[in-house]
Parts: sequence; structure tokens; C-alpha cells
Amino acid sequence: MSNKLSSRKFWISVAAFLGSIATSIAGLATGEKWVTIVGVVCGMFSAAIYAAIEAYIDAKAIECNPGTDLPVKTETTMPDGTKMVNIYKEDE
Repeated sequence: MSNKLSSRKFWISVAAFLGSIATSIAGLATGEKWVTIVGVVCGMFSAAIYAAIEAYIDAKAIECNPGTDLPVKTETTMPDGTKMVNIYKEDE
């Protein structure tokens, strides 16, 4: 977790999420339904984009450096057909 606190991507995502919350609150305070909706949607997108970028970077690191002390990627298909991807270090 400490490496996340020094990540620029993480802090940009946090700032985008907080900005989205502020937008939603402003929309509620002024009675503007669409401003509130935009704030909520942008908040969800900021979290989704951060997760997608981190997953992409981890996958590329594994792909480019096989056999090193990098995270291991496992894929599990859930009963409902969705796929769950786990990325972890072997020594954990």
C-alpha cells in the first residue's frame, strides 16, 4: 500500500474522485439534477480508469519480464461466466 501512496496515478485518481464528489454536492445544493448525475458518473469513471490502467501496466510488466520477481497473473472463471484476474507476488 505504501507504494500506492507515492503513485502519481493514484493521487490523480483521488483528485478526480474528490472533484466528482464536489460536483455532485454542488448539483444537490443547487437542485441541478444533471450536474449531480455528471458528478456521480465521473466519480465512477475515475475509479474504473485507474483500475484499468494499473491492470494494464501490471500485465505489460509480466509480459515483458517473464521469470523475474514480478507479480503473477492468474485467471479464474466465475460460475456466472465472468472472469476474475488476480495479480500477486509469489512470495506473498
